[in-house]
Amino acid sequence: MLALHQTINEVVVLITAFSTNPDSYMFHSDAVSLVELQAKALGKPLIKFKTRGIKEEELIDLREAISQAKQDYNVEGVVSGAIASDYQKQRVDAICQELGLESIAPLWHRDPESLLSEVASKFQSIIVKVAADGLDKSWLGRLIDESFIRDVSELSVHPMGEGGEYESLVLDAPLFSKRLVIKDYSLEWDGVVGHLRVERVTLESKDEQ
Repeated sequence: MLALHQTINEVVVLITAFSTNPDSYMFHSDAVSLVELQAKALGKPLIKFKTRGIKEEELIDLREAISQAKQDYNVEGVVSGAIASDYQKQRVDAICQELGLESIAPLWHRDPESLLSEVASKFQSIIVKVAADGLDKSWLGRLIDESFIRDVSELSVHPMGEGGEYESLVLDAPLFSKRLVIKDYSLEWDGVVGHLRVERVTLESKDEQ
């Protein structure tokens, strides 16, 4: 997910890709439809775009969405969550340079263990996809907390899942006015890859327990 902003400090719009290719080089697809509720929780507009997720061709779709954000919201820069992927960062950088926008990656090359600890302390996030040795069906739905950090550190995976080992879903964050509450879900497991499919979810007040 990309956040667009003015004057580098104010987030004004979010951009999300809906890719039909689960193996996209740029975008993930699990639970991505829930970004609409996340945008509501943030109180920000959302630009959605569809892509077939074909390598390099999907960049055309991304460029069009960022160009729309520049035109409609007068944005000056793009914030991306790139941590370690040169492929992804270089391509976002190139699009921004072409459009005259600043490309900002605040997580770039930060220590992954420290980042994971920060996620655990500030966000409520759960695992919605696993695809690596050691990550079986039991990891689906797990909260990213201290026990998760301890267990994942014992595996031969990138702590932040940068190699596609796992994908997560943010249910609550400091800037959310409400939190996402999953009411119903199903699990899929083929022996190698697993998914948590959210069947029903609501936005609820943070005061509700």
